[in-house]
Amino acid sequence: MIEVNNLIKEFKLSRQQRKELNTKNSSVRAVNNISFSCEPGRVFSLLGPNGAGKTTTLRMISTILQPTEGTIKVAGHDVVKSPQQVRQSIGFLTGSTGLYQRLTVNEVIKYFGDLYNVPKPVFKERKEKLYTLLGMHDFAKKRVGQLSTGMKQKVSITRTMIHDPQVVVFDEPTSGLDVITAENIIQLILDCKKEGKTVIFSSHIMSEVDLLCDDLAIIHKGNLLFKGTMKDFKSNMQTESLTEEFIRIVKAGSN
Repeated sequence: MIEVNNLIKEFKLSRQQRKELNTKNSSVRAVNNISFSCEPGRVFSLLGPNGAGKTTTLRMISTILQPTEGTIKVAGHDVVKSPQQVRQSIGFLTGSTGLYQRLTVNEVIKYFGDLYNVPKPVFKERKEKLYTLLGMHDFAKKRVGQLSTGMKQKVSITRTMIHDPQVVVFDEPTSGLDVITAENIIQLILDCKKEGKTVIFSSHIMSEVDLLCDDLAIIHKGNLLFKGTMKDFKSNMQTESLTEEFIRIVKAGSN
């Protein structure tokens, strides 16, 4: 369960940034008073154009950033008051892998298993399951620096899921990946849903949203423009496709 209430995030601007943005304001508001909730066993999609505040919101949910105002609870834990408990409950996958280049795949996964105190028998079972799902056995002993982009993303997925988190955050997880790797990630998201996990993800690919999404929110310039179920979204569409409807809502929110 994720509960976001009256969330605000502001970033202070340097003198150079104020000059580049042509503003006298000392800060910029990236997320502006948004609220939503994500339920276990359902997939929630956070949509918006580049710069909308999606990644900032997901990073606050994942305790990487702290809110300026408002509250976030993940699996019952406040992200500011109990960040360690939140991190134990969450898996965060981003398109930027940030892996240790000199370690082998097995070493990376063991490191994160140890970091989360996963018992050895459980670690072995989960590692085997994820390696099989993602087809990782052939490059498990290679150093990360020798891997392709798709292989690295598979390592990131395994790192994200090795501790069996209750809540999973995917920030554009299939961006720039080949079709097979993207399909593996989609299957993983569907598996998470079947297992009753809370899943939130952002994506620019509306076919993925249509396939996976139960609930969604659209944000633009930090403001919440739509929040509801996918069923409601489709039943109230004023255009012919999901992409066109998304564009219509964003344009209307810009006026």
